[in-house]
Amino acid sequence: MSKRKVIVTIAPTGGMALKSQNPNLPTQPAEIAEDVYRCYNAGASVVALHARRPDDLATCNADIYRDMNQRIRDRCDIVLNNSTGGGVHGDMVKETSPGTWEILWEERLKGMDAGAEMCTLDATTLNLAFGDREYLMNTPLTRAREMATAMQARGIKPEWEVFSPTHILQDATTLINEGLDEAPHFINLVMNVHRNFQNAMPFSPRHLQMMVDLLPKHSIFCVSGIGPAQLEANISALLLGGHARVGLEDNLYYRHAELATNVQLTERIVRVIREMDMEPATPAEARQMLGLPLQSGVRPAFAL
Repeated sequence: MSKRKVIVTIAPTGGMALKSQNPNLPTQPAEIAEDVYRCYNAGASVVALHARRPDDLATCNADIYRDMNQRIRDRCDIVLNNSTGGGVHGDMVKETSPGTWEILWEERLKGMDAGAEMCTLDATTLNLAFGDREYLMNTPLTRAREMATAMQARGIKPEWEVFSPTHILQDATTLINEGLDEAPHFINLVMNVHRNFQNAMPFSPRHLQMMVDLLPKHSIFCVSGIGPAQLEANISALLLGGHARVGLEDNLYYRHAELATNVQLTERIVRVIREMDMEPATPAEARQMLGLPLQSGVRPAFAL
């Protein structure tokens, strides 16, 4: 029998952390591309990308994404997944009242226009709190449907971002049942961000099992374990038949008080996968598992 293949997603940057928190965080297209290439060589088959402006703050500027996508594609065939969540600074936010900011819908949409094979789709409204600021990511069903429809027209595979059981049962499942995502459905269970994201779930094996039990038919999943939950959440996902996601977007540390690099985090989860007698999927195998390229819509610029 062949060994089970595991999709390893590397999330190198995110839209929140800054180099002041971890100097290993790549933020510019050239350094992100170099970091992604190293992670690809270590066993990653999907990359979840966030773009940053020249001042390192968050953006969904399609030109920056396209530059980053091209630099990565020139080096390897890793699956490219551009964020439509953006971040909590830079182009992505606008202050609506003292201490209250909104993550801008019109900026989020730009993430779809850089030719990536996949894009994240946060089909839910989120309230975030960081320091003395609160952020609203306002995504009613009408907006989520607009984004899912636009992805389908562009031949983009959505990665559904869910933070709680209701996010699975409500808008994500509603839009999937409307035919706005071809099976298999790739769902990222984001866990352990509950101290900053209202209504998000803390990580525990029991909570993860509950969320997995609620997934729509024909779904495959990975888990973003935020902070110190990253390794434990990934191991739990593997035990439940899921896939792994690592990277400085989700966790800045390798272990307590020791800052990580993206390559370190990738190498560690690949070692774990192999110790469990599984194998990291190649990008070609990941595409087959994810149903890429899509049958509907145009072929994205960076699709293989």
